[in-house]
Amino acid sequence: MNKIEVRNITKSFSTPLGKKLAVSDVSFSLDEGSLTVISGENGSGKSVLMSIIAGLEKPDSGSVSTYGKAGLIFQEADTQILGETPREDIAFGPKNQKKSKEEILTLVENALEETGLTKKADFTARFLSGGEKRRLAVACMLAMNLPILIFDEPYANLDYTGVRQVNSLIRKLREEKKTIIILSHELEKCLALADRFIVLFRGEKVFDGSPAEGLAQNLEQWNIKNPVCRRDSLADLVW
Repeated sequence: MNKIEVRNITKSFSTPLGKKLAVSDVSFSLDEGSLTVISGENGSGKSVLMSIIAGLEKPDSGSVSTYGKAGLIFQEADTQILGETPREDIAFGPKNQKKSKEEILTLVENALEETGLTKKADFTARFLSGGEKRRLAVACMLAMNLPILIFDEPYANLDYTGVRQVNSLIRKLREEKKTIIILSHELEKCLALADRFIVLFRGEKVFDGSPAEGLAQNLEQWNIKNPVCRRDSLADLVW
């Protein structure tokens, strides 16, 4: 089975006060087709680690091996919109991949249909709702046939409908055996989707196990709100 292998990743940045350690000796292995939620407070190293996995940053030490290119869906979806319309935006990646006009047309139409954006294909992209913009970012990754998708805080600023739209798409991507990583502190919205749960704290991996095992931990010690109370269970978190 194909895997993502993260081995002893360490990354630091220079600041006016000296070096700041962002990620410290983090290792894990993710199976193809799995869905992993990585949580942690702001500054825990989640986004830095995912930028390294996606090839946008280089670690100071350690290594990452993947079986294909990873696409990163940023928290601020507007930053990824390059085209005037969803159709133009989705076509941008395949054009850079030097696909033929016929291939691009097919890839764009398939991505629009898969993400439920066909009816919005020729709307002004920046006027889409927050949930639609997240789906557009995913459509761009699908058109480039990326097997690994990383969602950075996908529920930020979304209303109930937007959260449902994003989770519905994530479920569909799982059925298609995409490997999915969700970075989020909003565990009540995504943990029930996952089969793996990892917690980072001050750049270090402090928990790695199943979602059920994670909910049994004292998450507050890592400044994470536990999404369930005594009468709840993981199943109660399904959106």
